[in-house]
Amino acid sequence: SMRISQFYLPTLREDPAEAEIASHKMMFRTGMIRKVSSGIYAFLPLGWRVFRKVENIIREEMNRAGAHEVYMPAIHPAELWQETGRWYEYGKELLRMNDRHDRPYCFGPTHEEVITDLARKEIRSYRQMPLNLYQIQVKFRDEIRPRFGVMRAREFIMKDAYSFDVDEKASDVAYWKMYTAYERIFTRCGLDFRPVEAESGLIGGSFSHEFMALASTGEETIASCTSCDYAANVKKAEIAVADNQPAAGEKQKPMQKVATPEIKTIEALSDFLKVSARDLVKTLIFESDKGVVAALVRGDHEVNEIKLMTTLDASHAELASDDVVEKITDSPKGFAGPIGLKVPIIADHALKGLVNLVTGANEKDAHLVNVNFERDFHVERFADIRMVVQGDRCPRCGSLFRFDRGIEVGQVFKLGKKYSEAMNATYLDDQGAEKPMVMGCYGIGLARTMAAVIEQNHDDDGVIFPMSVAPFHVIVVPVNDQNTALMETAHRVTEDLEKQDIEVLLDDRAERPGVKFKDADLIGVPLRVTLGEKHFGRGKLEIFRRKTGETILVKIDEAVKTLAGMVEDELASHMPDK
Repeated sequence: SMRISQFYLPTLREDPAEAEIASHKMMFRTGMIRKVSSGIYAFLPLGWRVFRKVENIIREEMNRAGAHEVYMPAIHPAELWQETGRWYEYGKELLRMNDRHDRPYCFGPTHEEVITDLARKEIRSYRQMPLNLYQIQVKFRDEIRPRFGVMRAREFIMKDAYSFDVDEKASDVAYWKMYTAYERIFTRCGLDFRPVEAESGLIGGSFSHEFMALASTGEETIASCTSCDYAANVKKAEIAVADNQPAAGEKQKPMQKVATPEIKTIEALSDFLKVSARDLVKTLIFESDKGVVAALVRGDHEVNEIKLMTTLDASHAELASDDVVEKITDSPKGFAGPIGLKVPIIADHALKGLVNLVTGANEKDAHLVNVNFERDFHVERFADIRMVVQGDRCPRCGSLFRFDRGIEVGQVFKLGKKYSEAMNATYLDDQGAEKPMVMGCYGIGLARTMAAVIEQNHDDDGVIFPMSVAPFHVIVVPVNDQNTALMETAHRVTEDLEKQDIEVLLDDRAERPGVKFKDADLIGVPLRVTLGEKHFGRGKLEIFRRKTGETILVKIDEAVKTLAGMVEDELASHMPDK
């Protein structure tokens, strides 16, 4: 049986200096992980036990959803990535290397190219689909700023699945099957999570959800409706169009130029002109594959580049360089305005109906006041092109948004034909016509899921593991290792529990009880069995529940049955309804 005296458990009393968030501190102090290099970690036995629990839950639910497990290499030949163009798009996050023959390879950050290559060689007919293949395998992404321990590491293990279908409709079925499997996985891991609408990023495709574990330390922000079930990350969240009526009797006033020497920021400008940021218009010049455009938002709003790209149907859009801005506006940066621009103007919905606005004058140290739409300049169109903020409303039902922070633990994507067309992965349909396969991909970060569980389940004394992912279900703590009868009972209880398939750690060390209790609390084992001399003499032992802090006294000969029931009940409580 598993005894602490023979188990590698290097716990620490102090937090490591570099750890900023609870899960990173706890994973170090419990002896679950150790850092090898920047963003590169080793898992020690305790941590690996938890990791395997998460892995087994994922494997069970993927198999249950009809996906088949495979294993693909970590090192990919460059030519596969060149076929899709991602060899060039992925940039510095892609770790590249040459072999002894000087052939280029990369360490796979994700496996769309490799799986599509496999599929195009094997799938010939519509009869071979639907097909969903998944693996649990190591990835490398050369993050510019690895942080928070395993939460944002460079090397990490991911479960990635890929679905192949005959058409969009069939692919849709595969997508929602995975969505449901993910709900089950994160429920079983004991997470408080939300699926939210998301952007596709470098993976591409048309439609995506992120699964966000709610945590105050999360790197992402989620906007969720206070009434309906619409939720999206803030990069994606759509905004209800406000009905901006000008104040009663507010007439358009004549436009005027105002000298604004050395004023570069919205704050400085609103102070100088004694108007609120809401009455100012920001004019931002963007370069895109659909040409140069001007984007207009209210002074207190930010342009959302992803929404702007969608509006323009562009594949990229970024703020124009200073010289482009100067060429378009005939003025230095910081004084751009919509008047007299020769490029299309896209304005945010929040500006619609507003009168007598303040804009840049397209000349140094000058702004215009009482600027009005249509009278003074033409807008190509109004669209939702800004970032969501407090006070905005849901596009579905009009209720207010609330904002939470979250840790992204998984994401599901509809890829459509992006990869199958680029790599010519086709099949013959029932008419014998050649068609591209329709794909989806689905990823879960395992260590990140584990860290999110810890982030949500800890207190000052340590981790409080949900039973489903705990490294051990029960820890047995005899308080005096010199008492032979007590130690024999501790061993017997441990062995009887193990016969019931309960995972037990026995603290057989010659340590003071306080040290043993501290370690038991730190590593977060859900149930602690304490064999103390006072109760032992009366044939009883103590069961302490880590999560609630409650203690019960039971007869030693009933202990195994009681504990088995407690373990089973808590495991069952994590199981979603079939």
